[in-house]
Amino acid sequence: MRAAAFLYPWDVVGDPDAPDRLAELGVQQVTLAAAYHSTRALTPRHPRHRIVTARHSAVLYPPDPDRWAGRALRPYAQDWVADPDPFGTAARALAAAGLEVHSWVVLAHNSRLGADHPAAVVRNAHGDRYPWAPCIAHPEVRDYLVRLAAEAAARPGARGTELESCGWYGLAHLHGHDKLAGVRLGGAAEYLMSVCCCPVCEGGYAELGLARGEVAAAVRRALAPVWDGAAAPDGEGRAGEWAAVEELLGQDLAGAVRAWRDRAAGELRGAVVGAVRAAAPDGFRVLLHADPAPHRCGPNPGVDPAVVWASADGVVVPCTGGAAERAAVLGPFARRPAGATVAANLGVVAGMGGSPGTLAADAAHAAALGADELRLYHAGLAGAADLAAVRGALRALNRSVGGRAQGSGADSVPPA
Repeated sequence: MRAAAFLYPWDVVGDPDAPDRLAELGVQQVTLAAAYHSTRALTPRHPRHRIVTARHSAVLYPPDPDRWAGRALRPYAQDWVADPDPFGTAARALAAAGLEVHSWVVLAHNSRLGADHPAAVVRNAHGDRYPWAPCIAHPEVRDYLVRLAAEAAARPGARGTELESCGWYGLAHLHGHDKLAGVRLGGAAEYLMSVCCCPVCEGGYAELGLARGEVAAAVRRALAPVWDGAAAPDGEGRAGEWAAVEELLGQDLAGAVRAWRDRAAGELRGAVVGAVRAAAPDGFRVLLHADPAPHRCGPNPGVDPAVVWASADGVVVPCTGGAAERAAVLGPFARRPAGATVAANLGVVAGMGGSPGTLAADAAHAAALGADELRLYHAGLAGAADLAAVRGALRALNRSVGGRAQGSGADSVPPA
C-alpha cells in the first residue's frame, strides 16, 4: 500500500536531517500543511526548537496580493516560522529526498476569521456563534474558501492535495481549557447543536417551505429535556444517529434541514475542487477528508459515498477507532470507480491515542476493507519509539506485498 505521512513545514525548515528521516520511514509521500488552523505543536527532533505555537489560522506560503485585493475575507500570514515560504522550502527539501509532496489544506475551520467576522460563522439554535466554524452557506465564505483552496492546494512542487474541513463544521472542536463535558451529548444532540440558524441558513430553510425560526425552535424543544437532565437520545452507529435526529425533529423537518445543508456542502465541494483543478497541472490528485455519514461535520465532513467521486479523486477516511469503527467508515466507500482512492488515516502517535505498535495489522485490516493507501498522523509529532514502530510496520507490510506478488504468502500480515 502506498503510505503517506502528515507533516508541518516547521518540522522540516531548519532541520536538514528531516527529509532523509522521513524517507527512511518507508513512506512514499508527505502530506504537507499549506493552510492550517491554530495549534501548539511538539517538534521532538528539531535542532533549534521543541515547541511551535501557531497562534492563529494561517497560510504557510506568501499569499498572492492580487487574488485577495479588495476582499474582506482573506487568509492570514504566519510569523512563527522564520521563512517567507515555509511550505515551499520544506517541499523542495522533501522532494530532494525522493518524497512526493501533496499539500494539506484546512478550509472551513478558522477561529481568527470567525473572531474578525462574527456575522459569517455558524450560529446555533440558541443564537450562540461558533467562531471556529465559518458558515459555508454564506456566499462570501464560499468565495473565500474557493479562492483559498485554489491558491493553497496547487503550490509549486505539490503533486496533489488533501482538503480538510471541506464542508460543515459544528460544535465539536478542540479548544483551550474546554468545559463542555458537563452534559453528555451523543451524536444526535451534537448534530442538533451544530445546525446553523444564521440569517442565511434561515433563508435557505424558508426556500424549502419552513417558517423562519421554525428550525431553531424545534432544536430548542428537542434538546430541552437534555439540559434538564434526561439522557441524550442517540442511536447505534451512524444510521442510528441520524434516525435519532429524525425522531427528535420529525422526519419532514429533519429532511428539510439535511437537504439545505447537503446542498450547501455539495456546492462548496464542487466549486472548491473545480477551482483546484483549474489552478493545478494535469494529473494533480484531489482528495477529500471525509466521513461516510452525510450529516457528520468537522474536519472530516460527511459526504454521500455514492456521489463524492463525481468531484474528487478519492477520500481520506479517519480510522482512529478499533476494527468495528474501521469497518463502519471504510465499508461504504468500497464500491467506487476504477482509479478512485480510499486512504485509511491511522494515528501513529501513542501519546495522542494512536497505535503505532499495531500499525501493520491495522493497515492490513484497512486493506481488506477496501483501503488502497495509508495516511499516518503525524510524523512530525511522533516520538522516537513511535517512529521506530512505524518503520517496522511499513517494512512488514512491504514484505507482505512482495511475498504475495511472488506467490509465497509467507510474510503476509493477518487482518486485525
